[in-house]
Amino acid sequence: MGSGVTQGPLWGKNPKDWATVQEQTGNAGYVYALNFLNLTPTTQLLDVGCGSGLFSSLASATGAYVTGIDASEELIEQARQRHTTANFSTGEMEELPFDDDTFDVVCGFNSFQYAASTPNAFVGARRVLKPGGKIVVMIWGNKEDCEAASNLAAIGSLLPPPPPGAPGPFALTENHQLEKLLEEAGFNIINQKDVDTVWDYPDTATALKGLCSSGPAARAIANSGLQRVQDVILQSIQPYVQSNGRVVYKNKFRVVISEKPR
Repeated sequence: MGSGVTQGPLWGKNPKDWATVQEQTGNAGYVYALNFLNLTPTTQLLDVGCGSGLFSSLASATGAYVTGIDASEELIEQARQRHTTANFSTGEMEELPFDDDTFDVVCGFNSFQYAASTPNAFVGARRVLKPGGKIVVMIWGNKEDCEAASNLAAIGSLLPPPPPGAPGPFALTENHQLEKLLEEAGFNIINQKDVDTVWDYPDTATALKGLCSSGPAARAIANSGLQRVQDVILQSIQPYVQSNGRVVYKNKFRVVISEKPR
């Protein structure tokens, strides 16, 4: 059993808020990846853990043939409403339902760290990539470079203690675990960059909607109740409220691009 059974229901709790508010916080990483990849209409791209399809829609706008897969049916429904040429379906990232050597590019934006077994997920991604194909993985940067880590810590305080080795937002960040696992899966790293990204919400109400729409927040709500989670998040937001009422977090996302040997 992979991660989909647990992660799918969590990330699908507030799909509209995720689609309209929170998913765009990854834009800087999406743009970096697209600039590096230089997609063409002949490119076959798989977006693993595609969420509500924002990156998939950006990639398909280049003319590339894009397939998005996610464990949450609710997020996939939001993705289908983007009126993009990308094709979307639900599925398990550790058991990708595609033939060997199908895709030129596999992408995973803040998704692979939630796999029940990230090594298994990377082996599956390697299998469906063509020889010479590229895998793009975006994760959080170092905690000290991410102001939004304060929000994650606040949410974490409302969760029961996780079991050893449990997946989470920073699971692949420390000690360059991501790079090690990619190399162990047989990939050659060809590019890596910590990309500056700014989360800029117009007000605290919008920030609360976005921050409550993540999988960890949904787990905290199930454990501690909606009101308690909202109160704690609102308190954690206060240091980042600007004089004009906007809520701004300065973060870094790590983007690592690797290649399957020919």
